[in-house]
Amino acid sequence: MVRVTDLDTFSALLAPEGQQLLAVLRDHDPADELATATRLRRDHPAPLVSAALGQARLRQRAAAKFGPDAARMYFTPNGVEQSTRAPVAAHRAARLAALGVRTLADLCSGIGGDALALARAGIRVLAVDRDPLACAAARANAEALGLADLIEVRCADVTEVDTAGYDAVFVDPARRTQAPTRGVARSASARGGGRATGGRVFDPEAYSPPLSWAVEAARAAPHAALKIAPGVPHEALPADAETEWISDGGDVKEAVVWFGTGRAGARRATLLPAGDSLLGAGLPDPEPGPVGGWLYEPDGAVIRAHLVADVAEQVDGRLIDPTIAYVTADRLRPTPYATAYALTDVLPFNVKKLRALLRERGVGVAVIKKRGSAVEPEELRKKLKLAGPHTCTVFLTRVAGAPTMLLGHPAGPIA
Repeated sequence: MVRVTDLDTFSALLAPEGQQLLAVLRDHDPADELATATRLRRDHPAPLVSAALGQARLRQRAAAKFGPDAARMYFTPNGVEQSTRAPVAAHRAARLAALGVRTLADLCSGIGGDALALARAGIRVLAVDRDPLACAAARANAEALGLADLIEVRCADVTEVDTAGYDAVFVDPARRTQAPTRGVARSASARGGGRATGGRVFDPEAYSPPLSWAVEAARAAPHAALKIAPGVPHEALPADAETEWISDGGDVKEAVVWFGTGRAGARRATLLPAGDSLLGAGLPDPEPGPVGGWLYEPDGAVIRAHLVADVAEQVDGRLIDPTIAYVTADRLRPTPYATAYALTDVLPFNVKKLRALLRERGVGVAVIKKRGSAVEPEELRKKLKLAGPHTCTVFLTRVAGAPTMLLGHPAGPIA
């Protein structure tokens, strides 16, 4: 994919000729890129055509995160990858607004995805990033969405920005080793020796800037939110902060460390788009027990937040195994924090037995889930050779330490 890599090219996209090209490419089919490029280069400079094509493709990729706004926004490749999904950013902005935040310093702001959500919540934002291209995109996005009056973009090292006087600080450190640092210049060795080949960084001290710096910046403000990877070890979390794990459509997207909420040490799981939010009660792990007629699969945010015990209490359930995050119960009880399944069979793991049983029941579609099993679902699916009009959900897991198959189907609406 052609990428915009310099400010001059990006500026050309904002000029009338660049805007004309972007309008032409609004519904561009990437499969026709070569023919489209050839045609457009007859009337426009080749570098500008390449930049416009690259931006058109970035906008199409960004639609999954930003919805219809993506068609008017400006992106860098790293900006698309690292930006918060719009529903998640809107949720965080709403929480900050509810805390009384009216001014905020957005450190490591990237292309401004969070700044846009904050501004829409009525918060005046200082967006800071050291990448000039990201800052240019952030300014363009604020203008494109009519929020420029609420967003000031500053190109600077975040560690040198005075945040005194702001109601809150938001920090979104870079967590990919191959990405340019978003707020502060740091070498690979200074980031803790992360992999040089790219990918996500899992050590919070390898963030750029590191989590320890972000925590100190947060503690200096009345309120603060730090965006971190959802797989962060709980022992790395500051004891004086609340931590929230957020899923969107069932996929865990991020964790947020909150300061100034009055809930030091709390753990929370929030499920979007509905917005259900479970605040942990500090319950001990439930005892395992026999498999009942119902199985509950907690949302990933619940599991990451270590709140499976809270869900088990809601449904009057128990674990199927002390190391597996499946809850079983004898009755069906409503909870938004787990998907319920009615179980029909609990069997020792055996491929031949499973194949015979599914064939006998005319199962042509099997949804295979695994937790605590070494079996790969796709490999198992090939061996089953399914055919028939019915469906079944198969759980490959452990019950009291033994490899087990649980068969069932999603529960219907609870009356």
